[in-house]
Amino acid sequence: MSDARGTVYEFSAPLLGGGTGGRPVCLEQFHGQVLLMVNTASKCGFTPQYKGLEELYRKYKGRGFTVLGFPCNQFGAQEPGSEAEIASFCERNYGVTFPLFAKIDVNGPLTHPLYQFLKKARPGIFGIERIKWNFTKFLVDRQGEVVCRYSPSTKPMVLATGIEALLDNQ
Repeated sequence: MSDARGTVYEFSAPLLGGGTGGRPVCLEQFHGQVLLMVNTASKCGFTPQYKGLEELYRKYKGRGFTVLGFPCNQFGAQEPGSEAEIASFCERNYGVTFPLFAKIDVNGPLTHPLYQFLKKARPGIFGIERIKWNFTKFLVDRQGEVVCRYSPSTKPMVLATGIEALLDNQ
């Protein structure tokens, strides 16, 4: 389905909080699940989307769905906190239980390889690969292929129909 070769399972990233001792977690561990990958921030106008993301996660996780959050400080320095501060903020304010990874860059010369792949697989409007802002979302099927890209302004619950279609497509 995607234009890029390969799947998201070829990538890894460290979880937030160093629970893995700084070792990267291979995304292969999510093989067979429908994934929603989102670059997040704690001080953004879209930050309340954490609530909707968590609702989606809780509603569909039993059917093989996972949200993966990737904090990013590249847009207006809206994610300035430490890993502990980010984790505490997300849990305290939005009850986030889905996996959050360590801060990454999604644009520029230090772009995380996963985001290089996601942007190439599903460019934005007019074919532009650059991530526009926090809370850009990528929906990934059970085979690890990127099927859709959503703008930061797309509310998480709008994605429910697409998520259900991928979950039903065993």
